[in-house]
Amino acid sequence: MSTKFFTNTDEKILFQKFKGILENMRDVYAFHAVVGYFRSSGYFALQPYLNDIKDIKILVGINVDQMFAEAQNKGLLYFGDEEKTKEEFLNWFIRDLKEAKYSQEVEDGVLAFIQDLVDGRIEVRAHNSKAIHAKFYLFLPEIHSEHSDGWVIMGSSNLTEAGLGIKKSPNYELNIALKDFDDVEFTKKEFRKLWGQSTTILPADIQEFKKKSHIGQEFTPFEIYLKLLIEYFGDNIDYDPDTVGDLPKSYKKLSYQIDAVNQGFQMLMEHNGFFLADVVGLGKTVVASMIAKRFLVANGSLNTKILIVYPPALEQNWKKTFRLFGIDRHTKFITNGRLEKIVQGEDLNYWAKEDYDLILVDEAHKYRNHTSKSFGFLQRICKSPRNGDGLVKGRNKKIILISATPLNNRPQDLYYQLLLFQDARRSTLPVTNLQSFFGPIIREYSEIMRDENPTIERVRELYGVIREKVISQITVRRTRKDLTNYPKYIDDLKDQGIIFPEIAPLRAVEYELDAKLSKLFYHTVFYLTDEDKINYFRYQAIRFLKKELQDAYYDQAVLISKSLAGIMKTLMVKRLESSFHAFKITLNNLMISTQRMIKMFEDDKVLIAPDLNINQLIEKGFSMEEIEELILEISTENPKNNIFKAEDFEAEFLVGLKKDEHLLRELHDEWQLIDSDPKLYQLFDALEKELLNKDKNPTGQIIIFTESNDTANYLAEHLKDYKGNGVLKISSANRIKIFETIQANFDANYIGSRKDDYQILITTDVLAEGINLHRANVLVNYDTPWNATRLMQRIGRINRIGSVAGIVYNYIFYPSQHGDEEIKLYKNALIKLQGFHSAFGEDAQVFTHEELVEQFELFKEGLPDEEDKRLLYLRFIREFKDNNSKEFKRIKIFPLKARTARKNANANSKDAKNVTLIFLKSPYKMEFYSVNRENEVKALTFLEAADQFEAKATEPLGKVPAIHFDNVQAALAEFDKDFLGATTEAVTTTDKADAVSAQAKKFMRDFKAITRKAETKKACEALQDLIDKGTYTPLPNEIRKLKRQLDKKQITYGQADNLIIALAQKYDAFSNEDDESFKIEIDLNVTPEIVITETFID
Repeated sequence: MSTKFFTNTDEKILFQKFKGILENMRDVYAFHAVVGYFRSSGYFALQPYLNDIKDIKILVGINVDQMFAEAQNKGLLYFGDEEKTKEEFLNWFIRDLKEAKYSQEVEDGVLAFIQDLVDGRIEVRAHNSKAIHAKFYLFLPEIHSEHSDGWVIMGSSNLTEAGLGIKKSPNYELNIALKDFDDVEFTKKEFRKLWGQSTTILPADIQEFKKKSHIGQEFTPFEIYLKLLIEYFGDNIDYDPDTVGDLPKSYKKLSYQIDAVNQGFQMLMEHNGFFLADVVGLGKTVVASMIAKRFLVANGSLNTKILIVYPPALEQNWKKTFRLFGIDRHTKFITNGRLEKIVQGEDLNYWAKEDYDLILVDEAHKYRNHTSKSFGFLQRICKSPRNGDGLVKGRNKKIILISATPLNNRPQDLYYQLLLFQDARRSTLPVTNLQSFFGPIIREYSEIMRDENPTIERVRELYGVIREKVISQITVRRTRKDLTNYPKYIDDLKDQGIIFPEIAPLRAVEYELDAKLSKLFYHTVFYLTDEDKINYFRYQAIRFLKKELQDAYYDQAVLISKSLAGIMKTLMVKRLESSFHAFKITLNNLMISTQRMIKMFEDDKVLIAPDLNINQLIEKGFSMEEIEELILEISTENPKNNIFKAEDFEAEFLVGLKKDEHLLRELHDEWQLIDSDPKLYQLFDALEKELLNKDKNPTGQIIIFTESNDTANYLAEHLKDYKGNGVLKISSANRIKIFETIQANFDANYIGSRKDDYQILITTDVLAEGINLHRANVLVNYDTPWNATRLMQRIGRINRIGSVAGIVYNYIFYPSQHGDEEIKLYKNALIKLQGFHSAFGEDAQVFTHEELVEQFELFKEGLPDEEDKRLLYLRFIREFKDNNSKEFKRIKIFPLKARTARKNANANSKDAKNVTLIFLKSPYKMEFYSVNRENEVKALTFLEAADQFEAKATEPLGKVPAIHFDNVQAALAEFDKDFLGATTEAVTTTDKADAVSAQAKKFMRDFKAITRKAETKKACEALQDLIDKGTYTPLPNEIRKLKRQLDKKQITYGQADNLIIALAQKYDAFSNEDDESFKIEIDLNVTPEIVITETFID
């Protein structure tokens, strides 16, 4: 059926209709258009077909709603303002240049369009009527009559790429083509009437506005460099002490803290959270309080509820600080072990989890274990949509993670802490899919840790990627050295009278074993670690249950058993390294618990109770009958607590237990004959010759850290004999009780009455954080903790502002070669500490001279060594603004697509020669690229880009070559590829977490298909959406567990219905359904802004 209507589908696009008329209509003399929107891109496409047309008129209808509003606000009637109409059209022209395709052809077309206006070949007018919405196009001969050709096309299409149907995703348009004389004549008259009512756009107007675009200006390399810094640093260039409001009288407005507040607040708004990771002593609590107060003002004090989560030892500090800042009444305070009270909603002292707007988590590194209950509780509090109607829009809570050591052991530490405010597969960071980004890194790190001879360089490279792509985006961190590299910060420190202590080079304490002891030591390590010797069968009971019982009661029995045995092997060797005394105690305990399990076999009652410490109950005097009753009581709640018969186990289990018991007894008897302790003797020697030397240790106080409480007791006993009563021993058992005593004797900032009752403090890692011990300046690490970050926390107790001595000394007893060969403690500590240095930066070495200490301030005020250049760049642009305010303002408003060319001879590095540098920015991310002459694209970090863009004020500009446009297009294509790859990336099964997520999603899809309950179907959809985004870490595992229960027929389908609905309620899945912020559709047609470009030429 023939029709005069057509749409922008298939080949029937408006452009093809125009082309057909212009190529086939005889004697086309005039092309007249009335459009709502005009884009030069539409004119470019038609230009080749308009060359021979003598009369071209384009009438644009201007949206004058804003002009009407301005007139009404002044109490005036709007009759049409020619100057404003003209200005609006010309602003459109500038916007069009910004949005047009970046190519030589397009720019030539723009210049030709301007030239056509100047030459009078085309006329453009703007209509200032609010009511004009018509779009029609007239094709006329010189004399139009009933006997001549003529066409009119009328419909919805504007003169744009989308309207013509030539954009990659064209609009849906409906148009009609008419050639009857009456139709054409009518529209011709209408056009004349409208044309007469419109405002002429003169060639001079266009020429003037051309100068405001990138094609009408020239830019020097130095100006382009300044534009880069202005765009990158943004509001951080403006140092404004008033952004933090009024401070309590006892606090000063310090520039380094104000900069931290400004950047932290910006990260909070952009990414819903950030790490506040300054090293100890720089006032993280004060900075966090300033940010909290600023958020309170921004969100409205009546609308804001704050939650602070902290270890018990820090409670008074937080309450006191928030009270001084006057924001305590808007805040609830909770220790990290009580989060369940908020989640359960049963404690009236706390608001509901949905009510909080801002959450501060102190010592956030404690939440690196995603399988712990406390992590699950905290993530549910942080991720549940907020109820508040504050001025800060959106339902995402704002999270501040506070820790001087965010990275404790592995890359996973950072990943799971990130998931407290980011979704795993839909983050706001440049890395959209965090799960896919961290997966390969975690695997490579595991390979490094398995390597017999790992290289530090591999660790540096690995964490360097994390630092640049993730950490730098959401972390504020400065070390003491960072502050002393910036003059403005140095002045602050002087004003406060703050002097940081120096850290002396590491001191290794070595001790030797005589021939007999060395032989026993090696023999012991061999027994503890060789596969043919002790195998820790006591901790592998569920592995040797018969298959049907394993399947009924325990998931992954073999894996769990091997893990427990491995942990015990490591513990035994670490106890041996800590002290012979601690080892003897642990060896005796293991022998006794193994003997007890053998006795259970003899009694035909083998007790397995994960929820009970059976050995502890026996030691407390419980009879076996009483323990059996306890197990029977708790077995109804958890079937894993059970009593088995001897015949329920494979025969080899009892054989293995007896072999272990024999070898353990052999070791026990040998060690009972040992009384000497060379390590202790070496400590005594160091105390006499060095540790108490008045030149090094003016106060005569020493802090000794050990990981083992047994070792601490042993040292305290012997040092009391050696030094009398001036020895204080601390563990978790007495820490709270004598906390005041510790402060009075060892805290230089203690405001009470100081005491001098104790000279030596011996402590487990219970004092590694949350307390000052800086009246002492000598620290001894008597052993090496498995969590190497503890070493940093230990030295942080005495390396603090206000330290009594000017130099801090760090002594370390390194692990023995024999033991370390088996558990790789030295390698473990070195790799983990180097990982932290490479990711976050630190002041000095804390364990070994092999560490490559680097300064990465992760603070847009400056990052020493590599990252310190950020500080240099920021200082440079701040000073430029202060000294050249007019020039700064001029460069700040440079148009998009500003570009220049430079001589290769002026390149700062060989990498910049014969390349084009491109800075792109979209609403979703910004990127820097380098593209060579073969159009090969390389992504750059900001520091790499800034180094290559950097230019001197005297450097001349060159002529932009033709290859420049191809290079920029290659960068745009790479941006699209990266962007689309990140936003559409499918969940892969190469990572365990991905595989679990995939299984959980499939189960939700399958269950939705079979359930009859509408609410369950809705719950399945909502839970699947949460899995897709990776919002809650435990959720996929909980769904997989439910599936297993259903598969094993432990629950019915009806029960599964209810459990799925309960899961959706638990994770607030239903509350997300109507929230638009959870349904953000990323525009795949988005074109990034070309901020600046620069090509190097010969």
